[in-house]
Amino acid sequence: MQTFTRTLTGIDGTEAALHCYVIDNYPETGEDRRRPAVLVLPGGGYEMTADREAEPIALTMVGYGYQAFVLRYSVAPSRYPVALLEEAEAMRRIRAHAADWHVDPDRIVVIGFSAGGHLAASIGTAGSDDTLRAHGYDPAEVRPDGMALCYPVVTSGEHAHRGSFAALLGERADDPAMLEKVSLERQVADDTPPTFIWHTMDDDCVPVENSLLLIRALHAHHVPVEAHLFPTGPHGLSLASEETRRVDGSGVEPGVWQWPALFRDWMGRALGR
Repeated sequence: MQTFTRTLTGIDGTEAALHCYVIDNYPETGEDRRRPAVLVLPGGGYEMTADREAEPIALTMVGYGYQAFVLRYSVAPSRYPVALLEEAEAMRRIRAHAADWHVDPDRIVVIGFSAGGHLAASIGTAGSDDTLRAHGYDPAEVRPDGMALCYPVVTSGEHAHRGSFAALLGERADDPAMLEKVSLERQVADDTPPTFIWHTMDDDCVPVENSLLLIRALHAHHVPVEAHLFPTGPHGLSLASEETRRVDGSGVEPGVWQWPALFRDWMGRALGR
């Protein structure tokens, strides 16, 4: 396996890092083998990108035989659409280097956690299309083939995680038009990619209603969606296992730690193994 990093420069001059975990090909397994890929977007309320939702996720996905990429995107004081455009550039580069990085360009999934889930779904829904075009990206060329959203920030409405939108929008956080644009349950379209989503029912940071609103919108547009709602567990569980246990002992939730295996099974059904 090769590990390397590519730097992406944001439109405001900030730098994002694309950390790449690329499984090599061998004669015994086929030198032209192309694998599914995941682009991992850690959460952090658009104020940071969480370590627990970065490399541990990538390594788990590599263990499933997927090429993995982690985007450490720009956060506050960078504002919308800086991170979105970095995500678009990451998608463009992964597809452009598909042969070199042994990636199947038609099986690339974004995996986002919390605010990273909002970023992941932003590129998969129609609300970002005009912004992407304005900055030279064809939405169809950078849209992922699937989305995996883990306790995602979705809505700017009643059940919003206000801190994420304040960090994302800055002084525009009170602008009704901007809030509409980034409230993703209102931006789902028929070409939104198949979606895997999970949340815990008692999440007291990002309410489960965020996922429920998105599930309803996806269903209304006949977008295939698989959803898993676990009865208990705090926000920010990551793998929910000992691997991503916090130093205070929290972050382990029996039952929830099955989600990566559920995701792997969904990948096989939705995009082909």
